[in-house]
Amino acid sequence: MSSGDGPGVLVLAATPIGRVSDAPPRLAEELAGADVIAAEDTRRLKRLTTELGVTVSARVISYFEGNETGRTPQLLEALLGGDRVLLVTDAGMPSVSDPGYRLVAACVEAGVHVTAVPGPSAVLTALAVSGLPVDRFCFEGFLPRKSGERSRRLASLAAEERTMVFFEAPHRTLAALEAMRDALGEDRPAAVCRELTKTHEEVRRGPLGELVAWAQEGIRGEVTIVVQGAVAGAATVAGDADSLRAAVAEEEAGGSTRKEAIAEVAKRAGLPKRQVYDVVHKQAGHTREDS
Repeated sequence: MSSGDGPGVLVLAATPIGRVSDAPPRLAEELAGADVIAAEDTRRLKRLTTELGVTVSARVISYFEGNETGRTPQLLEALLGGDRVLLVTDAGMPSVSDPGYRLVAACVEAGVHVTAVPGPSAVLTALAVSGLPVDRFCFEGFLPRKSGERSRRLASLAAEERTMVFFEAPHRTLAALEAMRDALGEDRPAAVCRELTKTHEEVRRGPLGELVAWAQEGIRGEVTIVVQGAVAGAATVAGDADSLRAAVAEEEAGGSTRKEAIAEVAKRAGLPKRQVYDVVHKQAGHTREDS
């Protein structure tokens, strides 16, 4: 409870991404003992506390993307007054593609202690079950909704060697996978993780081209996409048109057809075949019929 004699504490509390039974024991303790609870969705908070059997005496306020900027000063004032403020989102850890970053930054600047109740994470869960390399990875959050911006973002990641994790809405998953296929190559290994830890959990693994075909049937539920990074050295090859042409020529000299050579070089470079095709056919003397 509020001490009244110094700054309070901001507690970032992870909430279940699926099963309520996955909630860490400390979550119930913090919900019961907080002075203020800032919740992304107060209705979901009510359901959570009911399922956990927790009686809340704290002042509950909404804190979501649309009001995060305006509510942050109010929460900081409460913290400076000595309150223990608990921040929860709909699922997972606050501030990871969810509200929280602004409040944490404000607390750090004001000298307010920030701690966390660790728990469920869609990012780490998807990464762990994907079957893709986990020694190095990066989290890219949600891709831009507009197709042009989305394509440019993915193009900038074509040579990224770390495994990449994305969040996506179910109704935009097909478009996201198509854009990934076009930017990263249809053979790039990936996994679509749907409804993680829930009753209808599904993890679909395969190259992006196959995942696009699978997604044509429609997707429901919360989605996390994991994509393998480019093979080592792809950044150098991808940025050098002469190297791409030389690599294709070397494959052809070894007996491959132009089409086979382009496919192999694209796979090694972690690039779409169309991109390698266009680079090769800009060379003088080549026409589209060569392929």
